[in-house]
Amino acid sequence: MKIGIVTVTYNSSLVLEDFFSSIEKQDFLDFNLYIIDNNSNDDTLSKIDEWNFSAKTILKNTNNIGVAAGNNQGIKLALKDNCDFVMLLNNDTIFEEKLISKLIESHQIYGSSIIVPKINYFNPSNMIWYAGGFFNRKKAFLNFHRGQGEIDENQYNYDDKIEYAPTCCALIHNSVFSDIGLMDEKYFVYFDDVDFFFRVLKNGKHEVRYRHDIHFLHKIGGLNNSTNGDEPFINSNFFIEQNCKNHVYFLRKQKTLISYLNLIYLWFYLTIRFFISKRFEKKWSVFYLIQSSYFKGFKI
Repeated sequence: MKIGIVTVTYNSSLVLEDFFSSIEKQDFLDFNLYIIDNNSNDDTLSKIDEWNFSAKTILKNTNNIGVAAGNNQGIKLALKDNCDFVMLLNNDTIFEEKLISKLIESHQIYGSSIIVPKINYFNPSNMIWYAGGFFNRKKAFLNFHRGQGEIDENQYNYDDKIEYAPTCCALIHNSVFSDIGLMDEKYFVYFDDVDFFFRVLKNGKHEVRYRHDIHFLHKIGGLNNSTNGDEPFINSNFFIEQNCKNHVYFLRKQKTLISYLNLIYLWFYLTIRFFISKRFEKKWSVFYLIQSSYFKGFKI
């Protein structure tokens, strides 16, 4: 069984040592590593060159084409090399040596086409970022991470079927891409995973399964020296813009009555949340950003 690990880099030099160290320690060795660099302008490429893996492919883009398009480049290379599974894997992560072997084991036990681990924040490492995921039908099909922000007290230490997973780490059987297609490259970043897993859900042929007993840390908060999960990150203008417009595009793609009603709901939700939430501190520049980003979603 051959695995193609796909990771997209962009100015990732600060996180690569831990990532490659985790890859190097894997007890499952039959994998190819596909590194897609989106025109990094820091020491990323020199850091990559410092690590020698027996099967490593580096694709250097001349501009930043986005996460979805970068992942697609890696997926295509893995499928061309006849990999049985593609593992989409963020490089701002640290994980145990049995990551790949445990995910494969879940496939062998349950026959699931997609398997994902429990993921905790890097800082603090006892806080859950993801312990399974689903789509909220009552909130514009917004995806949510079960357990996010909770202290990990083993409350989600069981394997089960789920609907949604971030592509931070996902082991995907090659048949899924034949049935579902690749990532939608109109998403530069964010919601590409939501779109992909919603298509998996609608297709109905492939089970997605959560595996709980894997040590996996995501530096989404740690890179900002945050002690409050990902709060500084999700308050950034870049995140707000991409998240708002991509949510609109995602709903437009469904072309159903409920999706159009959810577009109206989403506008009210975003607008009201601005006024009642302490998150935005009533900055009118943020209000304008939310509104303009919402309407940009109709132009994608």
